[in-house]
Amino acid sequence: MQPEFPPAHPLMPPIYAAAELLTAALPPREAIVEPILAREGLAMLYGPRGLGKTFVALGLAWAAAAGGRFLRWQASRPHRVLYVDSEMPAADMSRRLDMLGSAPPGLSFMMASLSPAGLLDLGKPDGQRGFERCWGPHPPELLVLDNLSSLVGLRSGDPDSWNTLQAWLLGLRRRGMAVLLVHHAGKDGTQRGTSRREDVLDLVLALRRPADYAPDQGARFELHFEKARGLHGEAVAPFEARLVTDGTGLAR
Repeated sequence: MQPEFPPAHPLMPPIYAAAELLTAALPPREAIVEPILAREGLAMLYGPRGLGKTFVALGLAWAAAAGGRFLRWQASRPHRVLYVDSEMPAADMSRRLDMLGSAPPGLSFMMASLSPAGLLDLGKPDGQRGFERCWGPHPPELLVLDNLSSLVGLRSGDPDSWNTLQAWLLGLRRRGMAVLLVHHAGKDGTQRGTSRREDVLDLVLALRRPADYAPDQGARFELHFEKARGLHGEAVAPFEARLVTDGTGLAR
């Protein structure tokens, strides 16, 4: 016999018996970049300045939009991707994109450097609503926010100031969107600010300098999975990567 529950409050989700949830026709979460990022996924990529965060974030966005491959990861198909950059000059971003090849049609950019007023504060409801109006009737399937410190007026280490942004991110998840947050590492090497940010995330990917790193090696780094919900084994094993270019100037 299944338990009976009173009608749900209109602003609260309904209560399901375990048997109902087990037999519900719930569609599987579609992979965006397999195996690390799926539809409705919330992820963070962080690391120290100058180590290659934007290179990795761009590579993931490019692969997702092209239905291609980046490092060890493969996109399932071409997706709509919006990359929001708060710090890099547009000319520098253009040079980095030129290293990746022909631009996939599903990849779009919003850049603070191309707006006299900068970008809206995504830590405030008004900024979030204004931001959503910019993408119109076809929202991105993957939203990349580079970077958290500049896009959101949060005081580092203040856990309460995270709540407004977290509520918005969870709302985007409920609408089927995946979000990748790019963030700076603090002086101790961990992600800057409150660790509460990691609670709702599915993936936390850290970039670290190899022990034998030399400055003349450029973008050489290790990738470590600090949180990887639903992944295990070889999929979350740390590995080293380095940005190199071929004879045509394309990144490989």
